[in-house]
Amino acid sequence: MKIFVTGASGYIGGSVAAHLIADGHEVTGLVRSPDKADAVRARGIEPVMGTLDDAAVLSQAAKAADAVVNAASADHKGAVVVLLDALAGSGKPFIHTSGSSIVGTQSRGERSDDIFDEDTPYTPSPARAARVELNHFILGHRDKGCRPVIICPSLIYGIGLGANSDSVQVPLLIKLAKKRGNATHAGPGENIWSNVHIDDLVPLYALALDKAPAGAFYFVENGEDSMRKLCVSINRMLGFAGPPAAMTMQEAAAEWGEGTAENTMASNSRVRAKRARAELGWKPKARALIEEIEQGCYRE
Repeated sequence: MKIFVTGASGYIGGSVAAHLIADGHEVTGLVRSPDKADAVRARGIEPVMGTLDDAAVLSQAAKAADAVVNAASADHKGAVVVLLDALAGSGKPFIHTSGSSIVGTQSRGERSDDIFDEDTPYTPSPARAARVELNHFILGHRDKGCRPVIICPSLIYGIGLGANSDSVQVPLLIKLAKKRGNATHAGPGENIWSNVHIDDLVPLYALALDKAPAGAFYFVENGEDSMRKLCVSINRMLGFAGPPAAMTMQEAAAEWGEGTAENTMASNSRVRAKRARAELGWKPKARALIEEIEQGCYRE
């Protein structure tokens, strides 16, 4: 297949593109600069110069491909509209990347016992209402002659294969630990996120392209940990003695920005990948997050 990937130089998109190329597919990828074009070309991706705001570029690339993977933004509705319009009536798959913060509970570092699978009803936080609305819009196109599918990862960890090879939460915690000489969480750090290794996430895109039905939505996880537990492991990995520290939400906002502090670092997002395992036969097998921190790529 010829597959058009947005975010082709990024953490998820670049990793997905590399996997698809290894499977024998031809991949074109959206990039914003000549430097990134050179970087993706060196990885076997044919660059398409443009941004998510370049409607004509997106439309042409989508129409020329057999499938589209949108891994550049979970929230850019304009690009989604253009890509879906280009695919309407074609029967081609459109794989969109969302994120499990759509079920996130803003809890200021406190634990929540709410756990969600694909059949669990939920009300998104105000910060994620637009993303959830966009997801509904995408899946509604199953009635318009294409095959929309949403992959919704939890906290992603591990080193990717894109030019940008890092995820979000764990690198932020490690960077702050090095800055302070001690791993530090927001509030009590008892908030829990489900998580998935990038090496387990990427094959799910290939499975979805191959056999996911139109309108399918998949949470992606293979375990869960509290932020405090991650910080304990980071201290152990960095050789810092003693327990991690807690900071106020005001301090967390100063370090990471208010949105990241509230919706990513101090929230709960506990999901179960029930449908991916049952429907697509997805079988994650990479290192668990704590092991990856203490013995894997973050130590290396």
